[in-house]
Amino acid sequence: MSWKLDSGRPIYMQLLEEIQMRIASGRYPSGDRLPSVRELACEAGVNPNTMQKAFTELEKKGLIETRRTAGRFVTSDAALIRRIRSDLALEEYRHFSEKMKLLGYGEAQIHSFLCAEHKEDIT
Repeated sequence: MSWKLDSGRPIYMQLLEEIQMRIASGRYPSGDRLPSVRELACEAGVNPNTMQKAFTELEKKGLIETRRTAGRFVTSDAALIRRIRSDLALEEYRHFSEKMKLLGYGEAQIHSFLCAEHKEDIT
């Protein structure tokens, strides 16, 4: 997956968000070893120090942990990952809802729209 970085925002924050999304979505499963800082920096096309800063923030959040000589691993705390996933989903919904309101839709119309879209995906 390519890294889409926006020059208008701090790069380390965008890296943090992308890795967080990969953890929440299961692309980096709970308990698994993460690629090294250098590997991910090369993949993203950024300086390893910038990637290290993102990793440090992810460690502060508890999403990753460092094991001496073994590398960095995704947390085994499934409840934390579920909470982060839920928080990300809510953030996406709020962003979507704001844009829909700018288009003139009300809350009930937005809800109906989402239900209709979901229904089509099921059938």
